[in-house]
Amino acid sequence: MELKLEWEHINGYEMLLDSGIYQEETLETIVPDACPDILRIVDAGGQICLSGKNVYDGGVSASGTVKGWVVYQPEGGDDLCRVAVQIPFDGQLEVPGLQSNGRCVLVPTLKRLDARALNPRKMLLRADIGIGVQAYANREQMLCSGITCGQECAVQQRTQTHIACVTAAVEEKEFTFYDEVRLAVGPSGRAEVLSVQADAYCTESKVIGSKLIFKGEAVLQIRYQVEGELCSMRCPMAFSQIMEITQTGDDAQCDLTMCVTDVEYTAAGEDGRTINVTLELLGQAVVRDRHNIILLQDVYSTTYDMQIGQEKYTVLQIVEDTMRPQSVRELLETGSAVKNVVDCSVSVGQVRQNRESGQLAVSAELNVCVLYMNEQDQLEAVHRPLTVSGHLDIADGDRCVCRCQCPGEAFAVPGVGGVEVRFNVEFCCLTARAQEVGVVNSAKLGEPRESKGAGHPSVVLRMAAPGEELWDIAKTCGTTCEQIKKANCMDSDNLPCGQMLLIPSIR
Repeated sequence: MELKLEWEHINGYEMLLDSGIYQEETLETIVPDACPDILRIVDAGGQICLSGKNVYDGGVSASGTVKGWVVYQPEGGDDLCRVAVQIPFDGQLEVPGLQSNGRCVLVPTLKRLDARALNPRKMLLRADIGIGVQAYANREQMLCSGITCGQECAVQQRTQTHIACVTAAVEEKEFTFYDEVRLAVGPSGRAEVLSVQADAYCTESKVIGSKLIFKGEAVLQIRYQVEGELCSMRCPMAFSQIMEITQTGDDAQCDLTMCVTDVEYTAAGEDGRTINVTLELLGQAVVRDRHNIILLQDVYSTTYDMQIGQEKYTVLQIVEDTMRPQSVRELLETGSAVKNVVDCSVSVGQVRQNRESGQLAVSAELNVCVLYMNEQDQLEAVHRPLTVSGHLDIADGDRCVCRCQCPGEAFAVPGVGGVEVRFNVEFCCLTARAQEVGVVNSAKLGEPRESKGAGHPSVVLRMAAPGEELWDIAKTCGTTCEQIKKANCMDSDNLPCGQMLLIPSIR
C-alpha cells in the first residue's frame, strides 16, 4: 500500500557557473577629415557598455560596445585632439545544464584599450575585454517532510530540520538618470571635454516583501582641457531605485551588481563649463533567503515490512559574507622624469581562485593608468598591470564567490624613477557550505513483519556498533527509540559508550 507523503515546495535558483568571457577585439580607424594629422598618441581609454545578454539552452551570450577615445598631439600644434571610436563586441560561454528559463548576472570590464598610429591618418586599436558571468538555473523541487498514516501502520519517522540558504530571486532593472556637471574652469577659460567614464556601485539595499530598495552612486571620471592644459575631476552622482522581486522573508539578503549600459554627455552652454550627462544603468540582484526545511530522512514500520525510495538533496548554508579591504602602494617606473601628475585611474580585470596549503588564495588583475607631465612639459601616459592577492581561511569543499572592486579614488605622486600610486581594493567574498542529505521520496507498506510468538524473548541484550545510532538499532530490531530509552532509563538519544542495551520486542 502506497503511503501518502507530505511535501514541502522549494522554489529558487542554483548557481551553475561563476566564470567569465575574456577576449580581445581589434579595430582599424581613420582620423576624421576635420582633425589634423597624428604626431604622437598620448593615451587611449574607453567605457564598456553592455547592450544585450541572453540565456539559452546550454549557454550565455553577451554583447555591447566599447565607446573609446584616443587623445593625441597633432602635427604643428600644442592642443590635444580627440578621436572617438566604437568597438562592438559579443561573446558566448557554454554552461552545461542551463536552460532558457535560467538567469545570469554579467559584469563587463575593459581592462585596457591600446592605440597605435599606423600612419598620420590611421590607427590600430586593441581592446582587452572581460565579462564576469554568474549563471543560475531555475530549480523547483518537492521534498518530503513527513508521512500521513493511521496508528495501525505503526510507522516511525525520522525528520531533521535544516537551515538552508535558497537563492530566491535573480532579477534586474534598467534605469536612466540625468545630471548637470559644472567643470572646474577659471573665469576666462573654455573647457573641451576629452572623455567621460563612469563606474557604478550599490551602497545600500533592503528587501521589503516583494520590493528591493537600493541606493548607490555612479562616479564620473572626466578629463578635459582648458587652453591646452589637461585637467581631470571626479564627480559622484547618487541614485535610488525600487526593484520588483519574488516575495521573500524578512531576513532576505541581497547581492546587487551595477552595470553601465550607456553614457552620453552634451555641452550645456556656450562657455563649455557645464555638461549634461545621461547615464543608463542595469541593476542585477541576487536575493538569498533562509528557510527552515523539514526533511523526512528515514522511515520504517514496527508491524510491516516497508519499501522506501530516497533521493539526494543539497542543503546550502552561508558560512561567511564579508568584505576584505586592502591597500595598494606601488611605484610605476617611467621612461622619463615626472614633473607632476595629471590623472590616475584603476580598472579591474579577472579574479582568480586557487587552493594553497589549506587556504583559498584570491587574486585580481588590475591595470593602473597615470597621466603625467615630463620635464619637457609634454604629456605622457604609463600603463602597468598589477596583481593584488589575499588569502581566506576556507574549509575544503566550501564554495566561494569572490569579486573585486576599487570604489575609492586613486592617488599618484612623482617618485624616484617614476610615479607612486596608492589606492584601495575590496574583495567581496561569499562562502557557502554544501551538505548532501538523503530524503525519502516514496514509501510503501509490504507484508506484516514476522510475528514474535511466546517463544521469542521479550528483551534482548545488544551493544551498539561503532558509528551506530539509536535510530539504527530501533529500526533493525523492529522496535521504537522511545521503547529502548524507557527500558534503559535514557534521557536522550545519545547511546552510552561500551554498555549493553536492553532491546524490548514489540509483539
